[in-house]
Amino acid sequence: MTDPIVRVDKDGAVALVTMNRPEALNALNRALRAALVTTFTALAEDDETEVVIFTGAGRAFTAGLDLKELGGETQASAEADGAEIDIGAVLHRFPKPIIGAINGFAITGGFELALLCDILLCAEEAAFADTHARVGVVPGWGLSQRLPRLIGLPRAKELSLTGNFLSAQQAYAWGMVNRVVPKDALLPAARALAKDILTTEPVTRNAVLALMDAGWEDTLEGGLAREKSWSQAHMAERVQPEAVAERRRGIMDRGRGQSS
Repeated sequence: MTDPIVRVDKDGAVALVTMNRPEALNALNRALRAALVTTFTALAEDDETEVVIFTGAGRAFTAGLDLKELGGETQASAEADGAEIDIGAVLHRFPKPIIGAINGFAITGGFELALLCDILLCAEEAAFADTHARVGVVPGWGLSQRLPRLIGLPRAKELSLTGNFLSAQQAYAWGMVNRVVPKDALLPAARALAKDILTTEPVTRNAVLALMDAGWEDTLEGGLAREKSWSQAHMAERVQPEAVAERRRGIMDRGRGQSS
């Protein structure tokens, strides 16, 4: 029995999604893209799954689109024919937190998938590169818009116009990733972070996530207006004053426990 091209390992409310083409640096051939679309679509609708950890098997997160397949050297698998494979759109609208556990190379399309995660943790040997201009492909999953907003326009232009690599440590220094850890600590750190996220109330958590994402693509004025509207609707529909007070006490108790 062959291993699945995308592995999904569930631990309660946390799903670990692993791209599983290590011999090809998890290159995004049609079959892998189709499997990712199917996987994330199912997880979006799965009420038991509240947080996703997204990683790759072997030495790469993913090296991006499979250039051998694009060039006709290898054939696309029949099972992926006709499948909707816009993984960028599926990740962009995914309604729950995605922790990217970047275990190795994240190149071009792989860089784009990493930037679609909500939080990025990197192994020390992880590295990013945007080689779109080298291989003659224009970004289609948002890199040209997200990267400048994260690290600044001049830095983004330097990376995209040269195709040079960005180390995990430099990505952390530029504010693109949340933290860098030894490789054997990567998944434990991601799981610990996922457990912290699970201590928050899920409907409110996902509303805050959606607000941040929508505001990032809007003006400050538009984002503030949306926040006010959503806050008022949320309080009216879901939250009673007593429940707010009880949750606040729980937060304070948890904070005291962590500081002791």
